[in-house]
Amino acid sequence: MRIDIITCLPSLLESPFGDSILKRAQNKGLVSVHVHDLRQYSTDKHLKVDDYAYGGGAGMVMMMEPILNCFRKLQADTDYDEIIYMSPDGEQFSQKVANELSLKGNLLILCGHYKGVDERIREHFITREISIGDYVLSGGELAAAVVCDAVIRLLPGVLSDETSALTDSYQDDLVAPPVYTRPAEFEGMKVPDVLLSGNEKKIEDWRFEQSIERTKKRRPGLIS
Repeated sequence: MRIDIITCLPSLLESPFGDSILKRAQNKGLVSVHVHDLRQYSTDKHLKVDDYAYGGGAGMVMMMEPILNCFRKLQADTDYDEIIYMSPDGEQFSQKVANELSLKGNLLILCGHYKGVDERIREHFITREISIGDYVLSGGELAAAVVCDAVIRLLPGVLSDETSALTDSYQDDLVAPPVYTRPAEFEGMKVPDVLLSGNEKKIEDWRFEQSIERTKKRRPGLIS
């Protein structure tokens, strides 16, 4: 998989892709992530990428020209399955969306900033708009990192245990069951006996029941 991210602030994305699972995935050659500084595609001598909104109002708007210059340069070398715009009014990001995107080959992500982008970019060039929640961030960089993390960890070979991602919360519209580790007893607090029984069928049934109960209690909207 190849992921290209367009941003006004590339330094915000250095850390998320430079550590842990995302770094290892890149080192293994399972994904390549490329961050592009939008200012390098500006024709303005001051590398300006925003301007005042027509009709007035507070805040600046990301201009069409630098974005299209970047789009066209990248598309000359790569065919993208999705051109994604990170926006607070986009489609709500979910595990289902992450699963869908993990099956794609190449993704191009545009990070919004200021008051957003010229609407003509959204109307004519964006294929999918994604929001990570009903709140507003200073820009789309952190949201893009969240989406990439959720997608990349699903790629075959990224996680050392191939079944790990399949048992994550929301994969089957249930949250994950409780988990425990050694010691079996600590200051009088014990691990449930069933997990120490060695009976795989009973353990599997217990985990499923716990997932259902926890989902009913914490995220009842997931159970129809």
